[in-house]
Amino acid sequence: MRRVADDPPRKSKRGPKIAVGVISLLIMGVTGYAWAAMQGLVNGLTTQDVIEGAEGEKPADGARDILLVGLDSRTDNQGNPLSQEVLDELRAGESDGELNTDTLILVHIPNDGSKAVAISMPRDSYVDIPGGYGKHKINSAYARALTSTRKELQKQGVSDPKELEQKSNQAGAKTLIQTIEKLTGSHIDNYASVNLLGFSDITKAIGGVDVCLNNDVKDQFSGANFTKGEHTISGVEALEFVRQRHGLPRGDLDRVVRQQVFMASMAKKVISAGTLADPGKLSDLAEAIKKSVVLNQGWDIIGFAQQMKNLTGGQLEFKTIPVVNMDFKTPEDGSAIQVDPRAVKDFIQGTTGQASPSEQPKPDANNKSTTVDVRNGTGKSGLAASVLQSLTAEHGFTAGDAANSTARKTTVIRVPKGQKPAGEVVADALGGKPAVEEDKTVSAGHVLVLLGTDYSGQGATESAAQGAAQPESPAPPADDKTITANGVTCVN
Repeated sequence: MRRVADDPPRKSKRGPKIAVGVISLLIMGVTGYAWAAMQGLVNGLTTQDVIEGAEGEKPADGARDILLVGLDSRTDNQGNPLSQEVLDELRAGESDGELNTDTLILVHIPNDGSKAVAISMPRDSYVDIPGGYGKHKINSAYARALTSTRKELQKQGVSDPKELEQKSNQAGAKTLIQTIEKLTGSHIDNYASVNLLGFSDITKAIGGVDVCLNNDVKDQFSGANFTKGEHTISGVEALEFVRQRHGLPRGDLDRVVRQQVFMASMAKKVISAGTLADPGKLSDLAEAIKKSVVLNQGWDIIGFAQQMKNLTGGQLEFKTIPVVNMDFKTPEDGSAIQVDPRAVKDFIQGTTGQASPSEQPKPDANNKSTTVDVRNGTGKSGLAASVLQSLTAEHGFTAGDAANSTARKTTVIRVPKGQKPAGEVVADALGGKPAVEEDKTVSAGHVLVLLGTDYSGQGATESAAQGAAQPESPAPPADDKTITANGVTCVN
């Protein structure tokens, strides 16, 4: 049954922030054998060089970890702007000028035929972004690297729009992959992204997706206006369903669950004989994917499809990483979702059976020759000790001493004369690009870190978690429903 909204939804100034076309890539794995057999599909896909290592290199353990990304992009996968007609059809509103990754899913596919698992990461998760960017919301990692790379290329004299687009997007994807790897402890073997354009075309191509709601909903921000019970939705209605977070008991976490049940239902729909046996639907679906999907170079899609052809709906489960605080106050990014990196790694390991964090590569042994001392000028209790612990445990520096100091606004790293390279290594580990200064009072072989109120890098989240007796907004109870591609699960 389909319900038509009583009132037209209000246009958002920010536009759609969930590029739900990412689901097509999950389904490509489930039904790729049928698709890969279609002439021109594989050759028509867009690829980027974003995975480190040899092209087509097979994961050492035979399992495969795939990062699926939904980009809030107003262009197609060739960098061409979407027409105003398409934006109006999707009720996209005005762009905020940012390119964020608002759907992030790690899909782990074991090599023993057991269940595959798709693990969602909330877009506002507050994490460390490698490359000196510091701690920020995870959905900004791509955009930060893209923007800085574009500026650097322009300084170097690069002016060709396509070259700028290609290289800056490639840098964004690489930094996002590094961010996910650092958070989860997993090695990303394949990468796939879908832009905004893919959402509408893909849902329409398969004739809509079945969903079910526990209660009536009406939300002016997303435009969602549905009655309790089952609905078959596509296009704008589907976008409204997955965008809603206001008015839901668990906010962003319930929105993540909506994305998961939508993906599960779509996988079920495509797996069904009705879709696979319909040449017209498959052709439309393939065209939608070619317009909106970007894969890493060297991904053998046909081989992957053959590996996945026997996967059924019941062998695909959806989960979400654990969170600590839904309303974590950050220095620069407003309210975010606090996560504990150690808890996330343990969760990933327990869910996928991968090596535990203790078995991950050890810190760089070269850093042991540098002794780090930390002084806390922020007024935040325990921050110096937390930062020092992170630098020694995760990066291999030798621990000096941690103490409080007079209040200061700016974080600075001080080194003995001629030892700036050592300071730069510490700065890179901390993130946030603090200045490195020579200071004759610093002992040889030591690096002194002076933490200012601008600091939000390595160890900051852990200190905040330890110093807060009661989280301002603890994570709500987990939703115990198991979501698979075997049926339609009713949700908030």
